[in-house]
Amino acid sequence: MHPDSSQIRARRAAFRELHTAGCFAIPNPWDVGSARWLASLGFKALASTSSGFAWSQGRPDGGVPLAPVLAHLRELVGATELPVNADFEHGFADDAEGVARNVRAAVDTGVAGLSIEDSTGDPDSPLLPLSESILRMRAARAAIDEAGGDTLLIGRAENFIVGRPDLPDAIARLRAYAEAGADCLYAPGLQTREQIAAVVAAVAPKPVNVLVGSASAFTMQELGALGVRRVSVGGGLARAAWAGFDRAARLLATEGRFDGFAGSMAGSMLNGAFR
Repeated sequence: MHPDSSQIRARRAAFRELHTAGCFAIPNPWDVGSARWLASLGFKALASTSSGFAWSQGRPDGGVPLAPVLAHLRELVGATELPVNADFEHGFADDAEGVARNVRAAVDTGVAGLSIEDSTGDPDSPLLPLSESILRMRAARAAIDEAGGDTLLIGRAENFIVGRPDLPDAIARLRAYAEAGADCLYAPGLQTREQIAAVVAAVAPKPVNVLVGSASAFTMQELGALGVRRVSVGGGLARAAWAGFDRAARLLATEGRFDGFAGSMAGSMLNGAFR
């Protein structure tokens, strides 16, 4: 059942409070089942993953149009009692007016937060001009404010995941997005303590999200000590699930073996969790 307006307001308030102190993990489910499972493990908030959802639909990351994404967000919001942050990609629009319109539609799904990227999808020119990105962030901020203002806005600088690992430029972008109204800042792809600490210091006192989507020496405690407020995993859990699926299926297809099912979770455990 989809939450009512008072429940949505309460989730958004709780989500905003999570960003005021400490460091929390915000894992990324890709469907209702994975959302409910993560909620059962005690996480305090969830975030959608554009890549994980796209793969579940047989599409590449960035290949799902707006309407199915909005439906997916509404499903995630209704799946658990936790606040949900939307990976809202580039806003699904080529101009600021379109970003505003689509952000308002995302807010109407009940999400507690949403992020807007500054990437273009063009490998030859992978980042939007900063001036254009600022206009898009301001448009997102205005749309959220017109809807009540309680949805968190996350500004993303995509430098490190689009082949432009320029830390000063990423920091300049994040600062500009903060000034344009972003509540939380995020530069996915940061790898070192020095990079993370520099970003945290540059946008303080606004909270910073760090992505850890693969095996890492970092711990939550270490990231918290660096001043990080939240840690997401992007498509990491989805990729881990696909890896297990592929190992079992490949052994069956190529060698006629069933030992790829070793270590699988019992059906009775899954049935019990979802009953």
